[in-house]
Amino acid sequence: MGIETQQTHRPGQWKQQNKSHKHGKHRSKGQLERQSQGRVNVKTLSKRHKQQARKNDRRHQAQQVRKQKRDEVLEKKRNRGSQGSPPHFVVILPLHKDIDCDAVLQLLKNCDETAVVSQNEQGICHISVPRFKQRLSFFIPEYGNLHAILDAAKVADSLLCLLSPEGAVDSVGEYCISCLYAQGLPAVTFGVQGLKTLNIKKQNEAKKRIQRHIDKRFPTEKFHAIDSTQDALLVLRRITNHKLPTVFFRDNRPHLLAENIEFEIEGEESEVGTLKMSGYLRGRSLSANALVHLPGWGDFQMLQIDAPNDPHSFNQKLVKDSQKQSLDIEMEGEKEEVRTLEKADPRRQESLQSEVIPDPMEGEQTWPTDAELEEAEKQSKKKIMKKVPKGTSEYQSAWIVDDDEDHKGASKENLDESDDEDEDEDEDDIDMEAEEEEDSDNDEKSGDEEFETLTMTENNDAERYDENMDMDEERAMFEKMKEEKLHVMFPDEVDTPLEKVARQRFARYRGLKSFRTTLWDPKENLPLDYARIFQFGNFKKTKKRVLMDDSDGGALTGWYITVHIANVPREYMESYKPGTPLVVFGLLQHEQKMSVCNFVIKRCGETQFPIKSKERLIFHAGFRRFSACPIFSQHTNGNKHKFERFLNQDVATMATIYGPIVFPPSPVLVFKEMGTGTHELVATGSLSSVNPDRVVVKRVVLSGYPFKINKRSAVIRYMFFNTEDIMWFKPVELRTKWGRRGNIRDSLGTHGHMKCVFDGQLKSQDTVLMNLYKRVFPKWTYNPYIRNPPAICDTGDDDEEEDGEDMQAYQMFE
Repeated sequence: MGIETQQTHRPGQWKQQNKSHKHGKHRSKGQLERQSQGRVNVKTLSKRHKQQARKNDRRHQAQQVRKQKRDEVLEKKRNRGSQGSPPHFVVILPLHKDIDCDAVLQLLKNCDETAVVSQNEQGICHISVPRFKQRLSFFIPEYGNLHAILDAAKVADSLLCLLSPEGAVDSVGEYCISCLYAQGLPAVTFGVQGLKTLNIKKQNEAKKRIQRHIDKRFPTEKFHAIDSTQDALLVLRRITNHKLPTVFFRDNRPHLLAENIEFEIEGEESEVGTLKMSGYLRGRSLSANALVHLPGWGDFQMLQIDAPNDPHSFNQKLVKDSQKQSLDIEMEGEKEEVRTLEKADPRRQESLQSEVIPDPMEGEQTWPTDAELEEAEKQSKKKIMKKVPKGTSEYQSAWIVDDDEDHKGASKENLDESDDEDEDEDEDDIDMEAEEEEDSDNDEKSGDEEFETLTMTENNDAERYDENMDMDEERAMFEKMKEEKLHVMFPDEVDTPLEKVARQRFARYRGLKSFRTTLWDPKENLPLDYARIFQFGNFKKTKKRVLMDDSDGGALTGWYITVHIANVPREYMESYKPGTPLVVFGLLQHEQKMSVCNFVIKRCGETQFPIKSKERLIFHAGFRRFSACPIFSQHTNGNKHKFERFLNQDVATMATIYGPIVFPPSPVLVFKEMGTGTHELVATGSLSSVNPDRVVVKRVVLSGYPFKINKRSAVIRYMFFNTEDIMWFKPVELRTKWGRRGNIRDSLGTHGHMKCVFDGQLKSQDTVLMNLYKRVFPKWTYNPYIRNPPAICDTGDDDEEEDGEDMQAYQMFE
């Protein structure tokens, strides 16, 4: 019996070999933890610690910033209207002619028995409310007085808009709200008086109608009824507690609303005097060495700043003591001693110089070099033959000009005399003008006939309507509207004159390979007015430095001060009406200097009359009010911008003027003075930049028509009328209205026919165009003196207003 042995399987050479796990040839997290056995590298520990520390520091810093801002807001809110700050200034604005603002103000006076009420000569009512620990100032501007409303709203903390329960808002109120909305509104509160006197059914309808008017511009605001003292108290609480928005142009400059006015003049023949304005200083601190601005009158210097006693103190006991003290002083015949805060230092006082005095010899050599002297000596030895009268010396003959030189000089003078305004006028043919005159006469006749049939009423309204109409102004407006319509149909197209060669008429123009990419040197061929303006190397950096410079002046914010303004014209006081707000603004550094200002504006309102470039307009730019003749250009990117002959309707346009420097952002309102003296709002916008290097390029388009057409070449006529002009403009590229590009190849004959080559075959109905460009500059037309317009009148019912608009449109277009 044998022994059995167990056989085991041995794998062969063809055994399957599986791939190992690809772990990236590095140790995994588990392997690292098992090998470290809880130990941590020192570098890793310190890195985590620093990262966590930095995170905690950032969180702590953010908490500190939030706390600081929260404390600033709370402190500003607690100090609003308190003893150390100016009273909360509220403007009561009626939005309907039937509103009785005096009755509303009387309710606000009597709503709290403990309130202290006082009123000054300027129509400002002061109310100190111990319950709210605040004092308020109320002012009611004249209904329809646009300048009074805008000036009061510029310095107001709150605006109390009163609506009528029956008519809500009339046309004057809507117009005022539109102007204030574009200027920058303070905190707004809406109130309605007389709502509870209506029937219950009519009350609901009136509420819906009033809220519908408010939701157009203020969708989050609600109105408050003001029919009792309890309602008035709730409105007062609302005014003192709501959030005040920031108005940049006002909060970053010192400003003052006059509570008391005195005007001192040396003699009756003197045209200027010293204006003393007393009031509460708001915004920033004011120094006597700075300049101040009176809206509509310009910039002035100050003599000194005084600090009289506060006549409207919050403490009732102090008020009684001050009133008793002032009565005792008046009985004794003595004047109250006033403390002088600061007097102007002539060495540190800002200058009123707004322009640079140009030096005609700047850039010229004061003494010739040796090489120039030798060259001049060689030129003097050359003999020139001239025809001179008998008895003429050699010195006198040097001043006699030959015929050739005289002809050259005359042509140069003709170029100089043809200024921008003459070139801007696009002249039409005589036949076209005659046809337009006949058409206009026929239109006027037909318009008169239709006008008689449309306006015949029993009250004889047609004759009264005609008495207030200026026919000359109507004709001028009609001609301007036809010109605008022609410009829209054929933009920038100009006919080549027959009586003058084109190379002289368009000598200042040039051709551009590409309007977008071709560079234009902004320092090239600048006018003489550019030597009178100021320019900054870095305007944004200058603005940041000026706004951060909050050096302590003579008077701090909230003080009741008296400002002595020197050399104020006598007309300022002669034109003053009692009850009109007088406002003075302090200027920042450099803001009295002239430069080139660019405003982004857009047409607004329902006015359809055209506004031409270089037409005089009235600007309300921030705290300033002035008139100027702007030039319009497209609001686009790039190094050059196309000049616009008219202000477009629905497109933002850039208006460029010579004006005083203002640090943006600053809102702007543009008005047009009508024939009746009223100011019509035509555009709104803001200040874009103060940049003299902004290039505005005017384009003129010369047109020609195909005479003979081949495959890629064509004979063009009526673009020029002589061979010299064709050779002069030969390098300029041509284009057609149907998108072809080409160039002038040669002149054919002597009457202006030319052979041109294009990138494709022309159509017989196509038009060949040549674009020429030149840079345009604004005119120096800045005028800081603006008279107050007459008050705005209500146009009446909506139906009558629509009829008036239809009649005006009929007269203009028919």
